Amino acid sequence: MRCAIVDPAGDHKYVYVDREPPSPGPGEVVLQMRAASLNWRDNFLRLHHDTGYGDARGRVPLSDGVGVVAALGAGVAGFALGDRVCPNFFLHWVDGAPTVETIGRALGGSLDGVLAEEMVVPAACLVHAPAHLTDAEAATLPCAGVTAWVSLVERGQARAGDTVLVQGTGGVSVFVLQFAKALGVRTIVISSSDEKLERARALGADETLNYRAHPDWDVAARELTDGRGVDHIVEVGGAETLPRSLNAMALGAHLAIVGGLTGFGAEIPTSALAQRFARLSIVYVGARASFERMNDFIAAQRIRPPVDRTFGFEEGQAAAEQLASGAHFGKLAIQIAA
Repeated sequence: MRCAIVDPAGDHKYVYVDREPPSPGPGEVVLQMRAASLNWRDNFLRLHHDTGYGDARGRVPLSDGVGVVAALGAGVAGFALGDRVCPNFFLHWVDGAPTVETIGRALGGSLDGVLAEEMVVPAACLVHAPAHLTDAEAATLPCAGVTAWVSLVERGQARAGDTVLVQGTGGVSVFVLQFAKALGVRTIVISSSDEKLERARALGADETLNYRAHPDWDVAARELTDGRGVDHIVEVGGAETLPRSLNAMALGAHLAIVGGLTGFGAEIPTSALAQRFARLSIVYVGARASFERMNDFIAAQRIRPPVDRTFGFEEGQAAAEQLASGAHFGKLAIQIAA
């Protein structure tokens, strides 16, 4: 069985090795993997190795993938051979609030990930992939999709008539845009690329701002809402963008902090939140139950996440370098098998 691992020598690259094919224990299944996708977290672990729960070197990378059930362990119910499924980001977070144990067991970090021809996982972590999606599209769902869904819908309680400010056009942000449009939420998308903003408009963005032309994009966003401000922000930028995000918010707005593309050192001024009666959420993906609810919505709305480029199975390093460049729109995928 062929798989990628984070270079044990610490050379910040993916190398490919052969391992014994996995066998399922009680309550487990073997997946023949079809496709995977990349997240910013994957490059962070490739470059820095610190998962928070051990060293990523020698681990199979990537958390997001789709495969078909190839073998069933004793006691598995609800799945059959050939079912196309995605494992949840956290293998043991099924529902409810997170615990130290559930968030400590994440694919592609403290546990081997999905960039392998086969993998074994607990059946309890699996969700059926929406039938209308390609393998590459389905592979984008577990981290970026669930993060956007929990932030905007389950924590944010977004509804028709609200306004959301979408930061950039990476995986989480494009999911936010697509979910918002399906819910009737007005969208303001910011990016440094006019080409990407044009693609965002093609997906339904109501307003777009090039933040190089409008460095005070928080002020511009307030102007686009007649001074009221936006109801939702899914904060992916971090230290450099957070102050402007706070200034762009309306009274009663919801701010979901999910990432730190510009660093994690920002201070959150409680006075700014209090003045706006704002709600703050820290979102780190979510439970399998959230994944299932999101998939039901995606299937009902026929949402198709944009995949900018799909790489071959042994092109993991090239895919990682493309991700690091920031040139993509939406998601980058890796086709593992036809």
